[in-house]
Amino acid sequence: MGLSSLGIFHTVIGIAALVGAIVSFIKYGKINLGNLSGKIYFYGTLVTSLTALGISKHGGFNPGHVFSIFIIILICVAYFLFSKKQNSKRARYFENFSLSFSFFLSLVPTVNETFTRVPLGHPLAKDISDPLIGKTLLLLFILFIIGSVYQFIIQKKANKQILL
Repeated sequence: MGLSSLGIFHTVIGIAALVGAIVSFIKYGKINLGNLSGKIYFYGTLVTSLTALGISKHGGFNPGHVFSIFIIILICVAYFLFSKKQNSKRARYFENFSLSFSFFLSLVPTVNETFTRVPLGHPLAKDISDPLIGKTLLLLFILFIIGSVYQFIIQKKANKQILL
């Protein structure tokens, strides 16, 4: 597999972050920064994105680094909205979307790296252009859209209940 110590640390923390997001989605219908699973996602994703900046499979600055920077921006915007805009119903929509979009973007390199490495010796995909990777990312994108619409509907209901 050929992972450096930083790569192993990055992978372990990244898996914990993704599990935190999935648990939060299941429990709350969104990544909820007010609960442990959401905090695990936030901090795990922050550490994973920062460590990704020190990893380069192909040498030098690459699209994976751009993804990491964009993910950092998204989760920081979401954290700002969560912590500083508590009373803004509109901010919840942007917070939810930012966190969900950061989760989706995290899955892009995760799918690529996993499919081109696992199983050892006979990976599922040869490289990033493999149709299996494209189809998997398309499915994940469709799930992201469905999840975003679901979160919008749930947030709209929650906002209406606040008025009552």
